[in-house]
Amino acid sequence: MPSFESDMYMRKLVFATNNRHKLDEVGEVLKGHLEILSLKEIDCFDDIPETADTLEGNALLKAEHIYNKYGYDCFADDTGLEVEALNGRPGVYSARYAGEDQNSERNIARLLEELKDKENRKARFRTVVALIEEGKVSYFEGKIEGRIIDTPRGTTGFGYDPVFVPDGYSQTFAELGSGVKNKISHRALAIQALIKYLQQK
Repeated sequence: MPSFESDMYMRKLVFATNNRHKLDEVGEVLKGHLEILSLKEIDCFDDIPETADTLEGNALLKAEHIYNKYGYDCFADDTGLEVEALNGRPGVYSARYAGEDQNSERNIARLLEELKDKENRKARFRTVVALIEEGKVSYFEGKIEGRIIDTPRGTTGFGYDPVFVPDGYSQTFAELGSGVKNKISHRALAIQALIKYLQQK
């Protein structure tokens, strides 16, 4: 089993994602706490399946793929936008809501079309992280409540960020920028829970 100690202070873990935006975002949250290795750095160019019907299941599928095939302790995440008026959709299917090509603009367009006659715009983002260390699986969750607006706003972020306004704010995630988002977002909260767990160990 490969070693994950770069020195006595900084630990290394593989982050099982092919999403460059996620890699950058999580790397910023983990800065100073944990060094992450990308899939490219371990010579993994696999199309990792995400065929589970829950966020927990998809996160585990991705982490297990890396652990079982490459032998690295690792973590993976899955995130869903859960809209109250749509009975929790798109949820686990958020990335592919408008088709398998994971096109954010089309995903947003479909979401806004389904909400056009609905007054209830409440929604939440939820992220689940699955960590595998020496075969042991641990889960960490982060979520943030907010609402969906009618028209996309902002140029930063990715996915549904331009139409999601978190509670307590008047701007979308795409307007708030990474400095704010990386402190309050669903993914940041899940990663902070992971950091706390590793520190306690």
